[in-house]
Amino acid sequence: MAQTDRFGLPLLSARQAQKELTHNEALSLIDIAIGRVVESASLSAPPAAPDLGACWLVGSGATGEWAGCERMIAAWTAAGWRFLAPFEGLHCWKRDTQSGVRFQAGDWREEGLRTDGFYVDGEKVIGSRRPAIANPSGGAPVDSQAREAIISVLDTLRAHGLIAS
Repeated sequence: MAQTDRFGLPLLSARQAQKELTHNEALSLIDIAIGRVVESASLSAPPAAPDLGACWLVGSGATGEWAGCERMIAAWTAAGWRFLAPFEGLHCWKRDTQSGVRFQAGDWREEGLRTDGFYVDGEKVIGSRRPAIANPSGGAPVDSQAREAIISVLDTLRAHGLIAS
């Protein structure tokens, strides 16, 4: 059966019987592709009682009805499980971690920006904005250069919005 190039949606063919089946299958896959919100990327087996329309990124070592569908988007529909193969650059939002993932080089990769901060290689490097920090004052005259350097650092952090003014 002929398919679209990007999402692999089934195409109708001339003189095809029961065109509504092919059309409805394509609509189901489009519904998965447009939403791009998944519950989690940590499951390798289908959940016991999924809600209609809920999606997951199928994990490694998939079993049961997900066997052989690793890294695909699995969606629970009224007709059972539907799977959408990802393509380079596809982005999804994960509800469980409140973070984005992008399909790159054959695998799903965590994005740095999350609701609770910015991460690099899974390590939080920037968090939520902290309260204001007062400029240093007082001390001996030899401390003036150190104070100026600290004030410069604080001014830069404030200018970038990383700490409050």
